[in-house]
Amino acid sequence: LALDNGQHILIGAYSATLALMRELGVQPEFALLRTPLQLRFADGGGIALPRLPAPLDLVAGILAARGWTWRDKASLLRTALGWRAAGFQCEAQRTVADLCAGLAPRVTRELVEPLCVSALNTPLEQSSGQLFLRVLHDALFAGRGGAVLLLPRVDLARLLPDAACQWLVQQGAQLRLGQRVQALQPESDAGGGWHVDGERFDRVVLATPPWESARLVRQASAQAPTWVAAAEGLRYEAIATVYAQGARRSLQAPMVALRNGPRAPAQFVFDRGLLGGPKGLLAFVVSASTADRDQLQAEVLAQAAAQLGEDRLRVVQTVVEKRATFACTPGLVRPPMQIAPGLLACGDYVVGPYPATLEGAIRSGCGAAFQLGTAG
Repeated sequence: LALDNGQHILIGAYSATLALMRELGVQPEFALLRTPLQLRFADGGGIALPRLPAPLDLVAGILAARGWTWRDKASLLRTALGWRAAGFQCEAQRTVADLCAGLAPRVTRELVEPLCVSALNTPLEQSSGQLFLRVLHDALFAGRGGAVLLLPRVDLARLLPDAACQWLVQQGAQLRLGQRVQALQPESDAGGGWHVDGERFDRVVLATPPWESARLVRQASAQAPTWVAAAEGLRYEAIATVYAQGARRSLQAPMVALRNGPRAPAQFVFDRGLLGGPKGLLAFVVSASTADRDQLQAEVLAQAAAQLGEDRLRVVQTVVEKRATFACTPGLVRPPMQIAPGLLACGDYVVGPYPATLEGAIRSGCGAAFQLGTAG
């Protein structure tokens, strides 16, 4: 089996990501399966948004939510209208749990918690309310097409990186893959250039993980201790993906929500057979994962048996990315794009409106490229 390093989802509001894919020659219409935003459980409960203009799709989805009482639905409508009236803004120190204080427990458990952990990969009580509101605004209130799920039908390399590499080569760029930069030093004169492993460049963009960027900046620029401190101050959350083979039947949809709790760690399961992959292959996603591998696999299999009726699954691979995303906590100080003259950083972790997402990374990269262009 050809398996990715984890299951990914995009949403229709990822405008920069979709625009870049098209520029690189990737057709989202074929590479991504487009479905309405829904959080349905295997027992049929949960919410699904119909194909209507925003925010009518959200209102209709709430009113038609299965397994919710009218009191549950009213609490969500009231709270969502309050968020909208406040311009989807809140105090920097508020958590998602604070924002949801007026919600019915069922709504928090079946809607907010899955959305929060999938978007911010941080537990509800520790997640930034402001970042959560930004994601909600763009997904549910920013206009038609934002509230859809985009699920990859191709492997993640074909989805974007391979096309990006090919495009760069066509533009005359040199790609040196698998070569770790050991030394980054500023030019000794006033020219403003930089030396990367002894080779001179006019300007440098660090499109590397924050810990690698901090390593290079620490040795390269004594004038950037604040930037290094911000990059090294980030905490991280893990994401685990348990791939299991042997499902006897297809799921009701390519993505199904799971009831998460003690000894039931997965929040979502994806049917790879419905996404162009092998029939009977399921991918269980555990965001903010903390359990060890053996315990995680055993609990996921038990969860699949209890909630999906699949008791003959066998684990074929488990991928645990220990530093998958930075923890999106309230008041988080993220490092800026500008490090020093001629030295920039880009990535989902630099200052920006989004949590650790592909959209945040691409917007950051586009911003760095624009700044390089305007600098001459």
